[in-house]
Amino acid sequence: NDVGINVSGTILQVVTATDSTERQTTSNSFVTASNTLIAQITPSSASSKIFVTCSLAYITPGSTYSFFPTIYRDSTNLGTSNGFGNLFSGSSYNYGHATLQILDSPNTTSQVTYQPYIKVGANAGAGGINNGNVGSFSTITAFEIAG
Repeated sequence: NDVGINVSGTILQVVTATDSTERQTTSNSFVTASNTLIAQITPSSASSKIFVTCSLAYITPGSTYSFFPTIYRDSTNLGTSNGFGNLFSGSSYNYGHATLQILDSPNTTSQVTYQPYIKVGANAGAGGINNGNVGSFSTITAFEIAG
């Protein structure tokens, strides 16, 4: 018989999503990076932790204008007011790659949604994810870890 014992640190479930569509924004407030880069997970216990890793192929506005990515749990920004920090290329070749990772404790057994959000600095022009010309893509993966 399976007695359903979860040893602390055991990975209980994994969900992942990928997006290869180029998406851009000129917003100075955080907006959804993609409507398909979504990891929805229902923790089996309120003591579970969720490890979220998001691999972003990003496009900065160019030059030294700011680009800020973050991860949201539902409507909660898991980063700071500037997300996980300022990314910029410092040149006209404004493409890069970032990995955002966080260990979250949602303290619930209800479904939670993890999703990357992005914004750009004031007067920066457009920034976004994925370069459609070269076939880059972004992923998000959430792991439930027994608490």
